[in-house]
Amino acid sequence: MSINSHSILKRQVTNEESLVTCPAFKSHRRKNYSWLRHGVLSCRNLTSRPAVVNIGALFTFESSIGRVAKIAIQEAVKDVNANSSILRGTKLNVDVRNSNCSGFLGMVEALRFMETDIVAIIGPQSSVVARIISHVANQLQVPLLSFAATDPSLNSLQFPFFVQTTQSDLHQMAAISDVVDYYGWKQVTAIYIDDDYGRNGMSALGDKLAERRCRISYKVGVPPDSGVNGTDILDMLIKVASMESRVIVLHVNPDVGFEVFSVANRLQMMGNGWVWIATNWLSSVLDSASPLPSETMDSIQGVLFLRQHTPDSDRKRAFYSRWRKLTGGSLGLNSYGLYAYDSVWLIAHAIDAFFNQGGIISFSNDSRLRSVKDSGLHLEAMSIFDDGKLLLNNILQSDLVGLTGRIKFDTERSLILPAYDVNNVFGTGFKRIGYWSNYSGLTVVPPEMLYTKPPNRSSANQELYKVIWPGDTLFTPRGWAFANNGKQLRIGVPLRVSFREFVSQARGTDTFKGFCIDVFTSAITLLPYPVQYQFIPFGDGKNNPSYTELVYKITTGLFDAVVGDVAIVTNRTKILDFTQPYVASGLVVVAPFRKSNSGAWAFLGPFSARLWIVTGCFFFVVGLVVWILEHRINDEFRGPPKRQIITVIWFSLSTLFSTHRENTMSTLARFVLLIWLFVVLIINSNYTASLTSILTVHQLSSHIKGIESLKESDEPVGYQVGSFAEYYLSEEVGISKSRLVALGSPEEYAKALKLGPGKGGVAAIVDERPYVELFLAGQCTFRIVGREFTKSGWGFAFPSDSPLAVDMSTAILALSENGDLQRIHDKWLMQSTCSSDTSELEADKLYLRSFWGLFLLCGLACFISLVIHVLQIIRLFYAAPAESASPGQCPSRSGCIRRLLTLMDQKEDPTKNASKRRKLETSLSGKDQDGESLRNPKRKEIERTIGATST
Repeated sequence: MSINSHSILKRQVTNEESLVTCPAFKSHRRKNYSWLRHGVLSCRNLTSRPAVVNIGALFTFESSIGRVAKIAIQEAVKDVNANSSILRGTKLNVDVRNSNCSGFLGMVEALRFMETDIVAIIGPQSSVVARIISHVANQLQVPLLSFAATDPSLNSLQFPFFVQTTQSDLHQMAAISDVVDYYGWKQVTAIYIDDDYGRNGMSALGDKLAERRCRISYKVGVPPDSGVNGTDILDMLIKVASMESRVIVLHVNPDVGFEVFSVANRLQMMGNGWVWIATNWLSSVLDSASPLPSETMDSIQGVLFLRQHTPDSDRKRAFYSRWRKLTGGSLGLNSYGLYAYDSVWLIAHAIDAFFNQGGIISFSNDSRLRSVKDSGLHLEAMSIFDDGKLLLNNILQSDLVGLTGRIKFDTERSLILPAYDVNNVFGTGFKRIGYWSNYSGLTVVPPEMLYTKPPNRSSANQELYKVIWPGDTLFTPRGWAFANNGKQLRIGVPLRVSFREFVSQARGTDTFKGFCIDVFTSAITLLPYPVQYQFIPFGDGKNNPSYTELVYKITTGLFDAVVGDVAIVTNRTKILDFTQPYVASGLVVVAPFRKSNSGAWAFLGPFSARLWIVTGCFFFVVGLVVWILEHRINDEFRGPPKRQIITVIWFSLSTLFSTHRENTMSTLARFVLLIWLFVVLIINSNYTASLTSILTVHQLSSHIKGIESLKESDEPVGYQVGSFAEYYLSEEVGISKSRLVALGSPEEYAKALKLGPGKGGVAAIVDERPYVELFLAGQCTFRIVGREFTKSGWGFAFPSDSPLAVDMSTAILALSENGDLQRIHDKWLMQSTCSSDTSELEADKLYLRSFWGLFLLCGLACFISLVIHVLQIIRLFYAAPAESASPGQCPSRSGCIRRLLTLMDQKEDPTKNASKRRKLETSLSGKDQDGESLRNPKRKEIERTIGATST
């Protein structure tokens, strides 16, 4: 009998014996056999809990992770068996085996596990070994719980029985990407172990960096076997040092990692300007083997590294204290040890739930292995865990709190709330500079304190403490340096045939000159590092090249940059980065002009038609309002209708010159007149100034007023060959392409404008202002009409996220501040201009929009005064007695209206005002006399004497 047959028979006998001891089975075993099944089901929960449940553990004993994990697993098993509430009488037994970090040995040990009653396996720690034995676990339905295999691809549907009880590298790479983005770096160099663990980690890093518009500019793999030596690493790092990026992500195993740091230190790659970010392999060593030798610590100064974050708790602190007693301080506890400890508890809780749901530990043969029974491999000894899926579901549905915090899986079978500590090596140890979590990003507050608050991933909320970088500096490295690999920058330069003052190639040579070239060479000398470059002409030399095609050559890799008169427009900025503009630019319209005489109707020129109409209306409105306010109390505003109309017209027009002879008596009328005279003063002053300009300055006129008049007409429009003006006019402005005429030089500009649209020329030319200003310097018969209708500038183009673009922008700003940029401009573009006439075309008219505030103020004054006047009339209407009714009442509606109109037209009784004035005068004179008597009593006595004598 084979070993497998014996073990299966033993398991079946054990189950039958347990059924026989069940009371329900005993009561029915002598009765009809149909009761047997009922007895078995009723006793299942009592008999399905065996005395011992076996689990396996597979990892590398002599690794920094394995040494800690072995003790942690054994202690966890002790704690589970000591807790009567978890498995209730069933003991947990763990069979620990060594995979020796070998995929082959790991597979062999996994197959040996499958010959026993193992219901779950903890481990392995290697992602490569995990991937191999996951296939076996899938077939035999045994859950595989790894506390250290972090390969993000292991959570795929390909391995349904594999469960990561630690954080996936997908989250670790997200944390590294956030750190890179936080410090403003755009590209990194990646050094990784060239196996499934390293390659899949780099794939995740690339995806996460791309989400933040960053990238891996160069990556190099290290062979996974132990055959790699210092010479290989030296050659690798020399190549890395020649690259542009100075940010290096190291995703390897500890042995290779420390060798890389040692060689990098000898190559002075651990000094100023360098950034090293290690994944959590470094934390496992520093936590468990600290302190490291001084030589090792010296080689990793300034390194950033991540460690799985485990929330602080009383239970965790108690376990750390217990750990120190167990190991005597010779072995530190790293985060993988905590995850290994929690993995045991996770299995225990899942097995307990498994038993509560009626699960039975039973195994059966795999029929597919019968064909290899006689092969000598004894593969038939492996058996399938019948209820493995039930146990797996209980594992994935678990929700408990362990040493590492809350243990619960999301829908993607990953632990919820992933978080990492961000640490910085300095001196003889390291310090934590912050935390990362997928809930709130980078913070200096523990993530568990933020889970109760709304998530905030805004850039303003991201924060880390100060870092001591390689080279013992607090200054954040730029993260890149110009590549020192002997490669020159290939800079595309447009080969222009017109406006060569901006950029041109010296005949018979490879050198270029011009305004744009001088700006570039001056800026590049201000960079804090040398830049090797070569200018490469673009174009056929017969026509100006297409600038859109030129800049797109950067995206194809033909050019590393483009230098020239390149406009910064929206569709180009979507795929490229531009420097700070070194020239302000924008599209303008150039048209022919003629001198215009003042003419007989020049006095109408200062105001637009709408302003004339509104001003005239307000003259009569103000006159009417003043008439209404003065009509009842002022005789000058009364009389026959003809006289009153003439009075209104005369009064309103005479206010223009302040010559009105009518006096105003009403306070409201004086208020309205005061506001109106102020409006008239402003309008009169502007009219006089504008008319003076029209009559004394030669005016230039053109039937083209700007881009709007071009759009509304059907005349041809010229543009420069290769310019973006063609796209803008056709796509943005809406001018038909059939109306657009390509022109290649200033001479063609002048010829087309002189011919005009009737003789095969153009009505106007649309081009960028720098070209137009250079063109007009020698052409005195054309002018810019209208306003500049786009705002842009010229800059140097670089690939997206190029750090050189940022540094060049800083250099251009420095040129502008120290005056060099203006001197370069004057050298190339300061030319003689037409001195005969420099006036603008068509001096702007005065429009209503410039005065609507004044008219609004005057209108409000009129309205308020009329409202107050009407309220006064209504008060008098209700207060005055009627002939046949009491005050305020009328016999009919028409009667009320007639009475109201009569009251408005009725002259106010002067006796009332006279009586009021007399009383006021008497009162004032009495007060004056009393005051005088008090001041001069002798005078009063003399007056009495004189009065008595006269009597």
